[in-house]
Amino acid sequence: MITAIVLIKTSVDRIPEIAESIAALDCVSEVFSVTGTYDLIAMVRVKAHDDLADVIPGRISKIPGVLATDTHVAFRTYSQHDLEAAFAIGLDN
Repeated sequence: MITAIVLIKTSVDRIPEIAESIAALDCVSEVFSVTGTYDLIAMVRVKAHDDLADVIPGRISKIPGVLATDTHVAFRTYSQHDLEAAFAIGLDN
């Protein structure tokens, strides 16, 4: 599974509608409205690297009101849940 973090600039007056449109895509797991340079961050998960081209420039960038994207592909995923599970192996509570 390939995970991409997509930073998205949008038309400010349409952030909720754009976020909902992006969140409705089957390969998008979460969309966050954020402060700073970008308006939204989308977590995209696809099976193959080539699928990113179909999703980001092919679908997300074509949503009316999306002005620009900046994509970061994750090498590895670390989460608090995974770390807690790893350290809990073999421990009795």
